[in-house]
Amino acid sequence: MPSAFSDDIAIDLGTANTLVHVVGRGVIIDEPSVVAVVQRGGSREVLGVGLKAKAIVARRPPERVELIRPMRDGVIADFIATEEMLRQFIMRAKSMLGFRRPRILIGVPAGATPVERRAVYETAISAGARKVYLLEEPVAAAIGAGLPIDNPDAFMVVDVGGGTTDIAVLAEGNVVQARSLRIAGNAMDEAIMRHVRRKYHLIIGEANAERLKMEAGTAVAQPNGQQVEIRIKGRDLRIDRPMEAVLTPADMAEALAVPIAEMGEFIRRGLEDLPAPVTDDVIRQGIVLTGGGAMLDRLDVALQRNVGVKFMVPPTPMHCVIRGSAAVLESLDTREHLLIGP
Repeated sequence: MPSAFSDDIAIDLGTANTLVHVVGRGVIIDEPSVVAVVQRGGSREVLGVGLKAKAIVARRPPERVELIRPMRDGVIADFIATEEMLRQFIMRAKSMLGFRRPRILIGVPAGATPVERRAVYETAISAGARKVYLLEEPVAAAIGAGLPIDNPDAFMVVDVGGGTTDIAVLAEGNVVQARSLRIAGNAMDEAIMRHVRRKYHLIIGEANAERLKMEAGTAVAQPNGQQVEIRIKGRDLRIDRPMEAVLTPADMAEALAVPIAEMGEFIRRGLEDLPAPVTDDVIRQGIVLTGGGAMLDRLDVALQRNVGVKFMVPPTPMHCVIRGSAAVLESLDTREHLLIGP
């Protein structure tokens, strides 16, 4: 009976969200990468992680509880908070019968430095892992998107997360190219904040900017399309008091134009650095867009205009990395060559 309960866990440790997949049970945790802490007697006490952390902050005065995002640009920014977040998620992932210290596979940005990879590795060990494997996130995304990576033809995947945009090109089961750009979902939020401040003289927070992006964000405003308007409140810089503004899809497209153009330039450079036959394959097959950022309205259209290559978005693009990570973990005997060292 114990054999029915695996002790293998795949983790998509993202800047915005963390997903945990237990082999044989599927994704059992999909929560924000946040930690609620309080200062007591000169030391910091963790009150909760993920959804629990957000609920705690919503109930308590903000001067007493701080909400920390321990991941920044896809890598660890706060080691202690990340370790506690991982430990709590791992404990919750255990089956009713319990299991040994688990083997864990974690996705990291393709451009993570050796120091950053080592930090993820050691943090996972400290959080309770028996053995830790690392896999580049866009490689996991390609497998999770169902691409036939063992075929001779080359495929390119662009994974847009919260902190990084990652590229992977795979052919014949091997990685031809993998690289990262630290411009993604968070950079879009910051671009919205700058636009609202510049055009409407309002200061809004990151949470409001993210809400704007999710509810009304678009990469390309349609001249004859439905003009969805969204109201936003903030502090007016000119009179130092709360005011309201109404944003349109044109506002959102204008605000997001710069980070999307930088992403397009990054993808073009990646194509230019490939051998000509591989580039031809990618142009013929098109580019697959994954990650939470892929859900931005008409991002595929904007990138296609920018790069000149067709872009495609698979179903549930946010789950491609975790699905691919779990698939590699379940077939380590044939996919071990895709792993990277800490």
